[in-house]
Amino acid sequence: MKKIDDYRKLLGVNKTATLKELKSIYRGLMKDFHPDKIQDDEESKAAAEEKSKNIIEAYHFIVSISPETWATFSEQYNETISSSLIADLEYKGQTLRIEYADGNSYEYFDVPKNVYIKFINADS
Repeated sequence: MKKIDDYRKLLGVNKTATLKELKSIYRGLMKDFHPDKIQDDEESKAAAEEKSKNIIEAYHFIVSISPETWATFSEQYNETISSSLIADLEYKGQTLRIEYADGNSYEYFDVPKNVYIKFINADS
């Protein structure tokens, strides 16, 4: 998936990076690109702000798909998707976000449009 590869490239990590390694790399990058470090040049400050937003987004995404995160939350995830009613859903750019009645929300990436249509038209 291109999004995952782009995020890993931005953070400079591979598939085997642990949560501890990700956190360390994230903190280092944020120290380097934090907008508050730049006081004189507004253009450079805006560029640093954009870069830091991208780093934050990449970090949170990679952490969310990490095997360690999955292992921690798999029981809760399985309980939610098997027992809770769907409260709302959104399909945007092959990303399906489902909010469940128990308050949990999950995103599914690279969902083909025909799968989404079948999901919407399903009887149950």
